Amino acid sequence: MSEQEPAPRKPRVHGLGGVFFKARDPAALAQWYQRHLDLDVQGWGGALLRWRRADTGGEACTVWAPFGEDSEYFKPSDKPYMLNLRVDDLQATLQGLREEGCQVLDRYEESEQGKFGYALDPEGGLLELWEPAPGY
Repeated sequence: MSEQEPAPRKPRVHGLGGVFFKARDPAALAQWYQRHLDLDVQGWGGALLRWRRADTGGEACTVWAPFGEDSEYFKPSDKPYMLNLRVDDLQATLQGLREEGCQVLDRYEESEQGKFGYALDPEGGLLELWEPAPGY
């Protein structure tokens, strides 16, 4: 690499944190997935799909969860789904997206699961960017 070439950027996203979608009857749909596809649906209505990170070998999970079709959680998007993408550094990712002219929402959440920031893709789909809490 010559001195003029920038160093390659570390990937911002390292995994799919969750697939969230609207359903007419979330409980019945979850039961169907549990019965026919063996998803381990939990009492909160979704399932955790466990895997290992390719870059670090660390344990990780992807959340699968149906929401009621009248859910407001995906706002301001009018799409019936939301993608949750796992990131290592939420603040740096959000700042980079802002600098690149992407639509980053003024919405931030922090919980025992980690930190969450939000952006819209060019077609209005909501992206939930998740920096998992240590050990989560």
